[in-house]
Amino acid sequence: MQQNLLETSIEYLKGVGPNRGTLLRKELGIHKYGHLLNFFPNRYIDRTRYYKINELQNNVAEVQVIGKIINIKTVEFGKNQKRLVATFVDDTGQMELVWFQGHKWIRESLKLNEICVIFGKCTSFGNTFNMAHPEIELMTEHQQSLRSAMQPVYPSTETLANRGISNRVINKMMQQLFVETQAKFSETLPDYLIAELKLIPKNAALFNIHFPKSAEALAKAQFRLKFEELFYIQLQLITKNLIRKHKIKGHPFTKVGDYFNNFYQNHLPFELTNAQKRVVKEIRIDMGSNAQMNRLLQGDVGSGKTIVALMSMLIALDNGFQSCLMAPTEILANQHFNGLTELSKELNINIKILTGSTKTAARKIIHEELENGSLHILIGTHALLEDKVKFQNLGLAVIDEQHRFGVEQRSKLWKKSNPNPSDEGEHIPPHVLVMTATPIPRTLAMSLYGDLDISVIDELPPGRKPIQTVHRFDSNRLKVWKFIRDEIAIGRQIYIVYPLIEESKTMDLKDLIDGYESISRDFPLPQYAISILHGKMKPAEKDAEMKRFAEGKTNIMVATTVIEVGVNIPNASVMIIENAERFGLSQLHQLRGRVGRGAEQSYCILMTSHKLSADGKTRMETMTRTNDGFEIAEVDLKLRGPGDLMGTQQSGVLNLQIADIVRDRDILELARNYALKILKDDAPMQKPENAVLRATYIELTKKKNIWNYIS
Repeated sequence: MQQNLLETSIEYLKGVGPNRGTLLRKELGIHKYGHLLNFFPNRYIDRTRYYKINELQNNVAEVQVIGKIINIKTVEFGKNQKRLVATFVDDTGQMELVWFQGHKWIRESLKLNEICVIFGKCTSFGNTFNMAHPEIELMTEHQQSLRSAMQPVYPSTETLANRGISNRVINKMMQQLFVETQAKFSETLPDYLIAELKLIPKNAALFNIHFPKSAEALAKAQFRLKFEELFYIQLQLITKNLIRKHKIKGHPFTKVGDYFNNFYQNHLPFELTNAQKRVVKEIRIDMGSNAQMNRLLQGDVGSGKTIVALMSMLIALDNGFQSCLMAPTEILANQHFNGLTELSKELNINIKILTGSTKTAARKIIHEELENGSLHILIGTHALLEDKVKFQNLGLAVIDEQHRFGVEQRSKLWKKSNPNPSDEGEHIPPHVLVMTATPIPRTLAMSLYGDLDISVIDELPPGRKPIQTVHRFDSNRLKVWKFIRDEIAIGRQIYIVYPLIEESKTMDLKDLIDGYESISRDFPLPQYAISILHGKMKPAEKDAEMKRFAEGKTNIMVATTVIEVGVNIPNASVMIIENAERFGLSQLHQLRGRVGRGAEQSYCILMTSHKLSADGKTRMETMTRTNDGFEIAEVDLKLRGPGDLMGTQQSGVLNLQIADIVRDRDILELARNYALKILKDDAPMQKPENAVLRATYIELTKKKNIWNYIS
């Protein structure tokens, strides 16, 4: 059935029409019958109970009362304002019903002395209860309607409410939809899956989500629909991964040779952690197969991702291929360059860096060496994507903090692997290793990066002391300043960071300058020297200030969040975050990661006012309790929701209709496991028992392939 009926435009539904149709499209994105069917309530009200007037209490949730209206009058109040007041009675007392607008048509629709059911919120004035803008239904209608015990409440907008499309109107449309379609909807999951998971059929699930007869029926409907939504997302992500592994060939790096072994046996600066060993092994297996590697490497700040990247590049080199590493900023690109040069200084490798500020003469050499193959590793910013940059044979592309790069930019890198279009061989893209220091909670990783293979470095190198984090109120400032003086006295350096939020840049900059001036008074020259760093400064000024601090010429760096990513100053041991309540959790965690780079004990001090919201308190408590980036990311996800966490440009991917990847993580894991199991057994979904799966899958991918932007 009904698939074709569900494609009908919404204005053809009885009771909708062109005007309401336009509103539904604009306000709720409901264009067709099918969109309305999948427009799910966001909460439910228990309509099993009827109250007597003498049982009413002030400000309880919505209640329903049976009685009759015995008179109606218009009352004037204030300047030229009127309200419509009706007296409503039952056998225990009387109350008032009040309307502040829409008097004319309400007056016409009210029936005197007929038994009806009213529904709404009650408040009392003196001894009389009243209910403003109640829903009213004649008892005869009330008994006939598809009324369920749990009354659905649908998401709405101010415009809809003002234009008379109330919750009751949407409910009526929904009833009409079920009448016109006879509530027959095609099943979308195979029989064996329904039986195994004891799921209710699709028809029953859709009926009970809109008209649940009981809380139990509602729970079964929600479970069925949430499972289905997450299951098809996982099916699509995993299928994409499988197709890529079968279709997209990669360079098989079968050799682990001199470069890798020499480095591993003779030049490792420290013993690898077990997590690093595990990840290197996963990468080796990937690059050794005939498929292109597409792996996401997650690891907290300072967990040693760079050394893993270098070892992957050495495998490429052992197989006669070049590598590149792309970073989002010059500061970060320079840091990677310095780090990799230092690590590989004994290996006789040619590493160069290309950024916007690379001089023309140096560029020329880089271009020549890339094309003749004598340049082994190129590190850079977006400059790597320029058309002039051509590799002889790019075998591995490492992308740092990939969420800063768009899809087109990454695909440009792919094409650099084989610059000679006349080459008879097919185009083989480089292996891709994406690195991020932003820990992504497992639930989010399964949804957003379900088509990437994920490696995690979840332990810090030995000898690193965990950073001690404390929360202090502004009233403790004198003690905090004394602590800073003591740290500077033993030769340490200090960061003091101020928030910088787009909307209030000028105000924030003023806070920073005021802060800088008061710190300069408390830490005067010549005993102390202070650097300042903010976004309004020219790049050359920023670099000069950063350099002074890195060389130890200044003791304190007062900055906005520009120091968030990648700056490595082992001697800086204290991070003070001003107005810490204005930062998100992941940002606080990133900032904290700027200290603790050396062997000394480091500290992070979160300064706030006494006025803290509930979320603010949770963030401070989480930061002082744990250093685990993944745990912090989970809390952040709960506080901010998935759309926020990934940045607005990616929030659309989680535009889920009924599931919630935070609250429903157990269902998500279940859905992923079943999707994996089914595809392992029947990847093309060709078996007869999977026919319905295949049909639904094809239908869904036609409609909304919302996961396309993922690497």
